[in-house]
Amino acid sequence: MPIRPHFTRREILTAFLGLPAALAACRSHPATPTFSGSIVGMSDTIGHRIRDGLRVQPTADQWRRVRVVIVGAGIAGLTAAWQLQKAGCDDFVVLELERDPGGTARSGVSTVGSYPWGAHYLPVPHQENTELVAFLEEMGVVEGRASDGEPVVAEQYLCRDPQERVFYRGRWYEGLYLYAGASTDDLAQLHAFDAEVNRWVAWRDTRGRRAFALPLATCSDDAEVTALDTITMSEWLNRHGWHSPRLRWFINYACRDDYGLTLEQTSAWAGLLYFASRIRHPGDTAQPFITWPEGNGRFVAYLHDKMRAQVRLGLAAVDIIPDTNDPPQQVDVIAMDSATQTAVGFHAEAVIFAAPQFFARHLIQPYREHPPSHLGAFEYGSWLVANLFLRDRPANRGFPLAWDNVIYDSPSLGYVANTHQRGLDHGPTILTYYYPLCEADSRTTRKKLLGMDWESCADVVLTDLRRPHLDMRALVERLDIMRWGHAMIQPRPGFIWSAARHRASVPFRHIHFAHTDLSGVALFEEAFAHGVRAARAVLAGRPELGHAV
Repeated sequence: MPIRPHFTRREILTAFLGLPAALAACRSHPATPTFSGSIVGMSDTIGHRIRDGLRVQPTADQWRRVRVVIVGAGIAGLTAAWQLQKAGCDDFVVLELERDPGGTARSGVSTVGSYPWGAHYLPVPHQENTELVAFLEEMGVVEGRASDGEPVVAEQYLCRDPQERVFYRGRWYEGLYLYAGASTDDLAQLHAFDAEVNRWVAWRDTRGRRAFALPLATCSDDAEVTALDTITMSEWLNRHGWHSPRLRWFINYACRDDYGLTLEQTSAWAGLLYFASRIRHPGDTAQPFITWPEGNGRFVAYLHDKMRAQVRLGLAAVDIIPDTNDPPQQVDVIAMDSATQTAVGFHAEAVIFAAPQFFARHLIQPYREHPPSHLGAFEYGSWLVANLFLRDRPANRGFPLAWDNVIYDSPSLGYVANTHQRGLDHGPTILTYYYPLCEADSRTTRKKLLGMDWESCADVVLTDLRRPHLDMRALVERLDIMRWGHAMIQPRPGFIWSAARHRASVPFRHIHFAHTDLSGVALFEEAFAHGVRAARAVLAGRPELGHAV
């Protein structure tokens, strides 16, 4: 049910943006938008029907045999299919309940250009991430190797300058750390934090493994490292005596950006991963970003184009039934076409479950009857994402429009300018706005978000963007909203190195699991690695290879 009938406009804006922003909005501009838009994507209706016990039975003529069924056409599922195809196996089908592939990496296109609905960049991987580097070479993104073996990315795929700016007290400043007005103590704490990150970059265990690397399967499990997962990032900062508001804002932004959590909620291990995994050698700058106007939707399009015939969009898996033989011989998968409501079935030798873990308890028959305890450990954050289609650029005070544009006093992450990477600095543009809902109770937060109508969501977005751009409402021609109820896994303290996360990746009766939530962090590198791993285990016929350590 929409949230608007139960709450006033001021109450909604206060909940999302704080009372001062709400009061200013209610005094200064009307709530009713003068442009069009809609809530797009995310088939929560069919998802809720599955959650509530939807069961269908295909007729005898609607069954077919297939070697592998992949459930989910996000990055992990598409990567698994790509890996199967590379090995010469085309006998697979990918089931996706949405009408578009990609999951949280999906994108859209308009007459102005393309734009992301979620993930929008990839840091250049280190050479040790061999599979991902090879994939980028196949795409033509990596055009060679440096003398030390590190991948060289073609310049047109690297984020162009200026990359980032922050809005503070009426003016835009370059970068994300707010140097303007920083005290000597602020800068000393920033430098001390950088030095500690570099200490971890240099750190190696007795086996030569880094403390923080991608994919996570290559990280050290030394006790000194894993102990960081027992405290929050805020507690870790406190132990170092770092209380600078600017430093804590900067690190808090990083936690919200990658994990949808505040530094008071994020595992210190995950917080340090954000910084240390992106630096090759101590003293180096962080790896540059690979990006396109559509963000990681470019990866989705590339993978989808390679296996378009095997990807069944709008076909939702509703029941996964492994046989009871020992050893098991096959897995039956029943799916329903969301448009026609007709059921189809697959007799598969193996299943790659490339959907989030919260679906497993509803789809896998034995899990419904006896849910594994580890499923309860997975917590997911909700995000509000909007794409604003503007007839012209908003006015700027201070540093000019960048790729990433952050508002210091906002609970949102600001916006990405999607025409920036195309070198278009004037005229119409598309801005992608991101708001992670970081409340402590993720279930209540999810319900609140999914209960909001388009008008309420649009009002939150425009009220927030009015802080730096008084002319924003007048420039909007269309505003579309995506409500991600289960946007990403949350790396709260104790989860990354938990037995629950470890158990979730163990294959179950020819069902192999592949999704970024198995890593505890929602990163492209992790989804890709899990897809490769699961596909290889299926091809080898060795369940133990499907276990992500």
